[in-house]
Amino acid sequence: MTTSHFLPNYTSTPLKNGTVSWESPSNIALVKYWGKKQNQIPENPSISFTLEACKTETQLTYELRSGNQEGFSFDVFFEGEKNEAFKPKIETFFKRIEAFLPFLKQYHFTINTANTFPHSSGIASSASGMSALALCLMSVEKLLNPELNTAYFNQKASFLARLGSGSACRSIEGDLVVWGAHEEITGSSDLFGVKYNDLVHPVFKNYHDTILLVDKGEKQVSSTVGHNLMHKHPFAQNRFDQAVEHITAMKTILASGDLKGFIALMESEALTLHAMMMTSMPYFILMKPNTLEIINKIWEFRAKTGLHVGFTLDAGANVHVLFPENEAEKINEFINSELVAYCQNGHYICDKIGFGAKQL
Repeated sequence: MTTSHFLPNYTSTPLKNGTVSWESPSNIALVKYWGKKQNQIPENPSISFTLEACKTETQLTYELRSGNQEGFSFDVFFEGEKNEAFKPKIETFFKRIEAFLPFLKQYHFTINTANTFPHSSGIASSASGMSALALCLMSVEKLLNPELNTAYFNQKASFLARLGSGSACRSIEGDLVVWGAHEEITGSSDLFGVKYNDLVHPVFKNYHDTILLVDKGEKQVSSTVGHNLMHKHPFAQNRFDQAVEHITAMKTILASGDLKGFIALMESEALTLHAMMMTSMPYFILMKPNTLEIINKIWEFRAKTGLHVGFTLDAGANVHVLFPENEAEKINEFINSELVAYCQNGHYICDKIGFGAKQL
């Protein structure tokens, strides 16, 4: 499949005005993508759990413009206040997707958006935010072209979301999503995320993710900069090959319910992600001292109790603590008694596996 699949081939009368709304979740990668080619194409495939509680709610109001329609016209409000800082990223997004949504310049858009979690907290707010916006824009296209079916709608929403933020393409559906072409994943593509439809053991169906907010500030190095540093990274190709192998291994783990194997692979992926940051040039460290304290506490607790609690990290300091539903009571006690002390202001988020975006 090529990008031409997403070019519109319908004619319609422009809508005068209206409002559409979506909520879209964040996601947490189990096998990470780090490094991308031109046009937001990943250097390696990834697989993620879709989350439920950590989400962005976006309302898009559109009004037909008159007169000069040379540029894009939009205002952004974040959590009720006008936000100029978000405008350049959305402007770039609109430029990337204009060929696929040619109505963009016909309207003035008012974008009202809010997160259920702290912005720039190491939770993928760009994933939930850009996917929610892409879904709103697809709802406008659906009004212009009612014949769009659900499968195409979701696929194109994922394709568009990727052009705003790579990981956003994994937030449209759930509970497991693969992004990036992999010969063992049917239908997988570099252009959009696909729902993982292979066998999954029931133990992974109600998985918990407690997110420990070690540092709620802005990252000192953006993910975009970090991805770009992979272009000349001495270990890049080995890492890309490893990720492909890890997707294959994860398929076996998910089918068998091998919790020990799941934890080992997930934690290795998290540490490899940060190892790539620490060995790039320039190098950088996004983990904080309390990140390491939490990791060591998890390892000690797991060794002592035999419970299946593990961690993963995104490109930041915060720790995602993952564990199965049937061990939740004891692990939640451990989190509260041993780990929350390492969180900034004692803040953490209890989340679990979700099943994708919803129209509001």
